[in-house]
Amino acid sequence: MSEGDGKPRVLVVDDDKNTRDGLERALRSSYSIITAESGEKALAILTEQNVDILLSDVRMPGMDGLTLLQRALAHNPGLLCILLTAYGNVETAVEAMKSGAYDFLMKPVNLDHLELLLARALRSRDVESENLSLRRQLDQKYGLGGLVGNSRAMQDMYETINQAAPTQATILIQGESGTGKELVAHAVHQLSTRAKGPFVAVHCAALSPTLLESELFGHEKGAFTGAVAQRRGRFEMADGGTLFLDEVSEVDPAVQVKLLRVLEERAFERVGGDRTVQVDIRLVVATNKDLKALVEEGKFREDLFFRLDVVSIKLPPLRDRLEDVGLLCRHFIREFSEKNSKQVETITRDAVDILSSYDWPGNVRELRNAIEKMVVLARGDRLTARDIPSSIRQQAHHRAGATARAAARRHRRRLAGGRREVDDHGGARRKQRQPY
Repeated sequence: MSEGDGKPRVLVVDDDKNTRDGLERALRSSYSIITAESGEKALAILTEQNVDILLSDVRMPGMDGLTLLQRALAHNPGLLCILLTAYGNVETAVEAMKSGAYDFLMKPVNLDHLELLLARALRSRDVESENLSLRRQLDQKYGLGGLVGNSRAMQDMYETINQAAPTQATILIQGESGTGKELVAHAVHQLSTRAKGPFVAVHCAALSPTLLESELFGHEKGAFTGAVAQRRGRFEMADGGTLFLDEVSEVDPAVQVKLLRVLEERAFERVGGDRTVQVDIRLVVATNKDLKALVEEGKFREDLFFRLDVVSIKLPPLRDRLEDVGLLCRHFIREFSEKNSKQVETITRDAVDILSSYDWPGNVRELRNAIEKMVVLARGDRLTARDIPSSIRQQAHHRAGATARAAARRHRRRLAGGRREVDDHGGARRKQRQPY
């Protein structure tokens, strides 16, 4: 964009002055126009100024338009380039498009067509920029950047994700509620070869067995009361991408049978239908329960368990990685400061110490909610101990006190044991002297 008037900047390059002047007059109401009479001059301008669109003739003395196009894109890959020529042919057009031109127009130029083309080119660039920004946000949120922690347990988990994500293996994510199982599933998807495909999530515990079967596999019209039209299920929606089943331990045995078939054959029938539907999906499942124990209790199919447990990723509870609390706090402070237009920048050491003394039964989700509340109610540019919710602060102090008392008891027992050992040895020596 032009720094002065906010209009998109168009560089018009043509060795014919009449053509340059004519295009400038036609476009200057909507664009900031710069002109150059040669490819060499245009290249110099491109290295010194920001330009949105290059509009260049193909046949010019010295550097021709195709050479200018290639050199301009080497300098600025995001530059929109449109080539003009009175001597166009199919070969020239193909070469221009292969070299990276946005489009190719014949002279004499239809000005209405040109203005529509310029507007379309700018819109396509904006959409591409938005998509790139969204992809970066998704990578930050759902790539490994969305998982926060430097503890040994987290480092081991990152390594497993990096190794397993590019494969097609089914992944079983295990961890307590609030540890971030869906974040791991998103990370697996974003780091896989299916990243451009859909990511479809189903929370199995939220649906009855009948509804879950229809939700997963879809249904045909008339399959049951209320089925007034055919409906695609989540397996079909996830075709070419990743299907994430959360709380898979809650899947009904009848649905488990159908799920096993999909894993083995990548095929199923909709509820009430007889036509086989083929799908290409990568399955990621999660549970906060011990599936192996459920198999032993007869509550989960053993053959399905083995099909799901190809790669197992275990998320540690927050109480087992309290060294990550400070890092998580700073991560959530940035998130919620931006979200709530607050100027909170950091958290004090004593506040982190208190938060690290709490056992976090709700895991990372509970810490995230606590930090959001602290940021919203913060009275300064940093969070302090007084900003910590009183319930957490009291329990943390109680836990820290109990830990200190337990340590003191262990210390006293060690001291007492040492004294008894000395007394026993002394008593033994006295007994040996008694006969004399």
